[in-house]
Amino acid sequence: VQLVESGGGLVQLGGSLRVSCAASGFTFNRYWMIWVRQAPGKRLEWVSSIGSSGTSRYYANSVKGRFTISRDNANNTLFLQMNSLKPEDTAVYFCARGIGSRSWDQRGPGTQVTVSS
Repeated sequence: VQLVESGGGLVQLGGSLRVSCAASGFTFNRYWMIWVRQAPGKRLEWVSSIGSSGTSRYYANSVKGRFTISRDNANNTLFLQMNSLKPEDTAVYFCARGIGSRSWDQRGPGTQVTVSS
């Protein structure tokens, strides 16, 4: 299993960013996929989940209405579109292979997202 995130960076308050996750080594379209994040000095936080077909999507209250999770099963890629970014969204964002909608067994090395005020 390999998960590699990309697309992180520095963005201003209110800006947008899209992070991606390239998956390989497993049958991508059979798994839930999850985004989690970890802010400096804080625990890992679940952000969003998407079902294998892309129909089912769930979001943490802190990002609902601002973030959109999606997937491209043809290209084994997971996305997280982040809009109206806030400083509290600053974190390392990880994609993870889901075991159900809220648990995971593998995750990538992460990509840093920094929102400046």
